[in-house]
Amino acid sequence: MVEESPGDPSGYTQPWFCQSRCKTHHRCRNHSRCRRTKNRAISTFMRATQYTCMLLSYLIERKADKEKLVMKLKQLESSMSSGRKMFRLGNMVHALVAARKTTQLPDVVPRFCLTASNLTRALYFVCDAVLWLKSIGLQPDVDKLKWRNWATKCYYFSLLMNLARDWYEISWRLEQAVQGEKTKENSFWDKHNQELNCVRCGGLHGFLLLLFQILKRHPPLLLDLVKNLCDLSGPLDTLGICKTNPGVIGFCGVLSSLVGILTLASPQLKLKQ
Repeated sequence: MVEESPGDPSGYTQPWFCQSRCKTHHRCRNHSRCRRTKNRAISTFMRATQYTCMLLSYLIERKADKEKLVMKLKQLESSMSSGRKMFRLGNMVHALVAARKTTQLPDVVPRFCLTASNLTRALYFVCDAVLWLKSIGLQPDVDKLKWRNWATKCYYFSLLMNLARDWYEISWRLEQAVQGEKTKENSFWDKHNQELNCVRCGGLHGFLLLLFQILKRHPPLLLDLVKNLCDLSGPLDTLGICKTNPGVIGFCGVLSSLVGILTLASPQLKLKQ
């Protein structure tokens, strides 16, 4: 029997593209879903390009004969960052819709964490839209530093809520694993008694071994955890909590974007809400 997560309501998992012909709108049974997926894919590819340029420019900026290439990479990075802002309004609406859906989750912890995450992410998009209006001259009196700080804090809190949800999922699966080993009722866990005996003996090694096995058997949970941890590098640096450099932020951004592309291409690898 397939395990169900405490925060996973049953629902439709959208495919990479609609099964019907999307070029003909009246024939597409899920055209709105397909359009959102395509827009998300474009935004994710632009994000991957942006952070790749950041990483490459950091790696080669100290070379004397690479000034022009570094300048072009930074220009492309800036263009990708500006282009992604075109999707902010749609992302804000999507975050609000997602927040409404997560309020219906049966388990209180995922319901609180995901709803808070989606709401603060929507606030982040609002702050980012204000910054965009400032950049194009429509709101010249906006305090750029203040709004950027608010946007970063909203994004940071959203990621913390996502990580809290991930840890709750991990804790729930750890508890299920230990109970399954003790009762001998789950044949899946009976095959791994030798590994689980380490937990019975106690110690950090046993905990880490079981944690590794849990994440290995649940790729969506592992990918979501990796993505959220990578995304933390940006706000941690901006808020001064943990100062890094553009190379680290670029690398984490590329890794996070690759996870996003992977979950878009294979929706079964996305952690359900």
